[in-house]
Amino acid sequence: MNVFSNLKREAHFVAKQRYVIAFLSIVFLLAVFSVWSGISETQSQLTTIERLQQKDQIDREDVLSKQSDYGSAAYYTFQLTYSAPSEIAFAALGQRDIYPWKHRVRMLALEGQIYETDVDNPELSFLGKFDFAFLVSVLLPLFVILLLHDLRSSEREAGRYDLLITTARKQQNLWLSRAFVLCSALAIAVLLPFIVGVLFFKAPLTSALLMILVVLAHLVFWMLLTLAFTASKTASKQSSAQTASVLLAAWLTVTVLVPVVSDMAIDEMVHSPNGGEIVLTQREAVNDAWDLPMSDTWDAFLVNHPKWKDSTQMDSLFEWKWYYAFQQVGDEKASELSNAYLNATLEKDALAGRFALLSPPMLAQRLMSSIAGTDTQASMRYEQSVRQYHQRLRHFYYPLLFSDDEFSLDTMSGLPKFTPLKIYKATKSSHSF
Repeated sequence: MNVFSNLKREAHFVAKQRYVIAFLSIVFLLAVFSVWSGISETQSQLTTIERLQQKDQIDREDVLSKQSDYGSAAYYTFQLTYSAPSEIAFAALGQRDIYPWKHRVRMLALEGQIYETDVDNPELSFLGKFDFAFLVSVLLPLFVILLLHDLRSSEREAGRYDLLITTARKQQNLWLSRAFVLCSALAIAVLLPFIVGVLFFKAPLTSALLMILVVLAHLVFWMLLTLAFTASKTASKQSSAQTASVLLAAWLTVTVLVPVVSDMAIDEMVHSPNGGEIVLTQREAVNDAWDLPMSDTWDAFLVNHPKWKDSTQMDSLFEWKWYYAFQQVGDEKASELSNAYLNATLEKDALAGRFALLSPPMLAQRLMSSIAGTDTQASMRYEQSVRQYHQRLRHFYYPLLFSDDEFSLDTMSGLPKFTPLKIYKATKSSHSF
């Protein structure tokens, strides 16, 4: 009963403090904005995907109706691929602003189509976008510090400290109860907008609960850290401003300094080609093929595709099967760099996960992105699904290109359709075709 009476007394005390109510109101509005921002971005992506799906189908049907051979059909028709945001992606947009989540691909060499947008994507931001994950990982510790840094020192400065600890049965229970009440109110202010977002998107209960667990764990960590420091002998000799300065320095270290230093360290530890190198290698191979003897293209192509060795005879200086053969060869020549890029990206992500153990804000953000399916792993899974789909396109077109069959729209109705993969395990195996 003593615990409940303490909590009731502290809740009544906090309710009378106008600055606390004003502070929690501001936090609530920031949480509303962060959730609204995430919902707005997620809705925009979903709307874009829906619009592209409609236009993609109309465009493909129109283009195919004007073709007379399979090579032209493969050249002029685009296929939409995309990675739709999950129902809870509004809370943590993660890497969706770093890595592409949509591509329109065709039968040409794939590496250029995937990495030509690489230079348009910004480098990983250390603090991230203002979404719910940013609020929780970066700002929530600040809220806790601002609420609790003067828990004891304010009472000392007001001359009430000795009276409080004399009348309290257990001194620690007094401060713990007050901190619990303040942080509970803070948790409510932060989580209420998130819960509304969950209901709006009908997000899976398990994902929502995991997200809430991360939020509460992060809040409790900073609450205990702040309480431990304010109870120390060092803090007892400091003013409220000095205590806040020390705690803010700790926040700055783990929120900004550790991520920046770890990012620099990872770049030094893992060397990786960039998208531009991959595109350049693939395009040089494709462009050089025009000036090389056709036999060079066929020799390189048949190394991995011997089943077509009896179908390489050409009756003119240009045939579509030769054209797509050197597109394939261009991809294969860039495959080593592409594999290295994928492996390096996964290795960097794994190292970032280890460094995140030194930075609770960084860890919280990574966990929330993982729950939302917006982390680096999810981006790599989408890229792999695009590669798989492009392979299916080649398997569909090659028998048509290497035969003398007349063009038929009925045959084109069997054109493979892209199916987004919700679960796909990215591996370090080669993804060349």
